[in-house]
Parts: sequence; structure tokens; C-alpha cells
Amino acid sequence: MSGAPLELAFRLGLGAALGIFLGLAFEETYKREERNVPGGIRTFPLLALGGAMLYLIEPKFGAAFVGGLLTLAIWHYGILRSGAQREPTLMVPASGLIAYALGPIALIEPTWVPVAISVVAALLLGAREWLHGLIQRLPRDEVMTAAKFLILVGVILPLVPNTPVSAIVPLTPYQVWLAVIAVCALSYMSYLIQKYASFRNAALLPAVLGGLYSSTATTIVLARQQREAKAPQPVLAAGIIVATAIMYVRLGIVVALFNPRLALTLAPAMAGFFVLGVAISWLEWRRKKGQGAGMDIAPSNPLQLQTAAVFAVLFVVISVVSAWTKSTFGAEGLFAVAAAVGVTDIDPYVINIAQGGVAGLSLQTLSAAILIAASSNNILKAIYTIVFGGWIAARRAAIPLLGLALLGFAAAYLYIR
Repeated sequence: MSGAPLELAFRLGLGAALGIFLGLAFEETYKREERNVPGGIRTFPLLALGGAMLYLIEPKFGAAFVGGLLTLAIWHYGILRSGAQREPTLMVPASGLIAYALGPIALIEPTWVPVAISVVAALLLGAREWLHGLIQRLPRDEVMTAAKFLILVGVILPLVPNTPVSAIVPLTPYQVWLAVIAVCALSYMSYLIQKYASFRNAALLPAVLGGLYSSTATTIVLARQQREAKAPQPVLAAGIIVATAIMYVRLGIVVALFNPRLALTLAPAMAGFFVLGVAISWLEWRRKKGQGAGMDIAPSNPLQLQTAAVFAVLFVVISVVSAWTKSTFGAEGLFAVAAAVGVTDIDPYVINIAQGGVAGLSLQTLSAAILIAASSNNILKAIYTIVFGGWIAARRAAIPLLGLALLGFAAAYLYIR
């Protein structure tokens, strides 16, 4: 091929350039105070070129490349044993190994692969102090939480089959677990922001993040604080309302992940209720006059595996019930289920609709069903607000929730006209 020599030259140059880039990051981290540390801006591009040339000598089995790799390993081992470094670390030989491998990777893989490897390696080198500090700040439970999320995504999801298990419902185990992951991912993101991000002058932020996690749970927490305050607290009322406003954003994101066309159909109503909720919350928050109770919404771990299992079971049950009622009673049966699920977790119902669990209905009808479920849930939250907060103290939050519910039913009616 006439273009092969140019392609080869480009890839060799790419490997050398990435070696220089990695060498710069390495020297900035390890050679500023100790110049005798092996590796750097000259060594790494040479290692990349050496690895590429040894690979080209015998690419079928890579014997020459493996020989060079063993030589590099012996060399670094000798340096570690000699005590030439004041603080021996495996990061030095690891960096040399990456530089050596960049050459053949640049030859045989797409361009983004060696670029991504070198960038990630440089970021890890530069973040040494921050990462070591993170070890001291990060509780062990957080590592276990991240491990659970990786289990959900990287272990369970690839193993579940993507074929329907019943002719009654066009639902696959893969879709069920994908729904679990979608909800857990949103909740996990909210949990991390709540626990580790600090924002100044963001009085309603705990309620906003709580709404992204669970607007119902946030409503109960703030309603209880309202009762403890002994008097109406505009900040807490505003927090309850804004949590519900964020619920519409959450539902819109969940629907868009599985059915963009349905999300576009639903977007005007979701955006309108979000804006209306934020406006009511802002008006209520303005009444605080510099006084009032603060919000204390402690984030809880959203990745309990038993919780994920319960969600999966609930998702399957709602999917079967929705399909049966739709086939038996038509759209009216689907709306009845939507009103009923409002007293539970509406995410399984919404995701089931977005994934096509109820076939043969228009986007407008499906949008109406989602709005009915959200409105029913708003009625439940209004009841929770009164029960846990008391009518006198919590009515300024309960009444707007009931208003949003009534407007939601009206919007659902408009969708199906």
C-alpha cells in the first residue's frame, strides 16, 4: 500500500510524542527533587520507540518485544535493590512499562487508545498527593459502595440474558437490571454530591439533591423537621416543593435514557411543572427573612444490594400488571395502574413504560400515564407533609403539592384528548 509508510511514520511519531508527554508528567512528579530517578522526557520516548521497533521485528509472537520487556524489568529490579532512590516506589517501573508499551500500542490500536492511556497515566502521576490524601479522607464504606456499583454494572449486567422470558410481557432480564442501574446511578450521583461537595450560599441544595435521590423521602425528612420547629418554616416548605420540582427532571432523564421520542413528547409538561415548582419554591423561600430552620438531610447509601433486588422485583410485578391491565381494559387500565403506583415507587412504572413494556399505545397516551403516576405521587407527598409536619406548620408545602397534582391530571387529560 502506498500509504503504509506514511501511516507507519505517523504511528511511530505518535508513540514518541506520547512518550514525551508522559515523560513531562513523570519528571514534574518524581524528578523535581530527586534527579537520579530513572525515566523522564528523554527516556520514555526512547522506550516507546524501542518497544515499537522490537514489536516490528517479530510481530507474530512478539518474542523480541517480550525480550525487551524482561530486560526492562530486570533493569528496574536492579535499581530498586540498589537503593539508588531515597523513596523506592513501584510507580517508577510502572511508568517505564507504560512508556515501553505505548510504541506497539500506537502501531496496532486505534489512535484514541494510546492517547487515552497516556493521558490517564499522566493524570494519575500528577494527582499523587491528592490521591494519597483521599485515602485518609475516604471511609472504607465508600469503597464498598463503589464496589457494589461496579458489581451492578460490570458483573451482573453482562451476565443477564437479553431475551424475553414470557410471552405475556416483552420484558427481558437485561432490561430489568438496566432499569435498576439507571435509577441507582442517578441516586449514587446525588449521594456523592450530597456527601462530599461543599457549596456556599446554597440553602436549598440539600433539598435539590434529595429530590434527585428521592423526593418522597426528602419530603418526609423535611416535614418532620417542620413539626420539630413548632412553627411554619418557609425554608423547609420551599425545600419540600423544590424536591418535587426536581422529581420532574429526574423522571425526564430516566425516560430519555430509554425512549428519547417519549421524552420529547413529555418534555413540555415536565419542563412546565419543573419551572412552576421552582417558582413556588422561590416565592416561599423569600419569606424566610433571614430566619428559620436549616435543612438536615443526611445522605444514605443508595446501593444496598437488597434494595436493588426489591426494585427489580417491583419492576417485574408492575410490568406484568401494566401489560395485563392494558390488554384487558385498554388505556383506562394503564391509567388506573398509574394512579395506584403513586403510593409506591413510581420509577419502576415509568421505566417500564419508557422501555416499551406496554406496547400498542401512542406516545401521548404513555405521557399521560406518566403524568398521572407523578400526580398521584404528589398527592401522597402532600399527605405525608401533613401527617409528619402537621397541618398548621406544613400546609404551605402541602397545598402547592396538591395543586401540582391537579395540574398534572389536567395535563394528562390534554395529552389524550
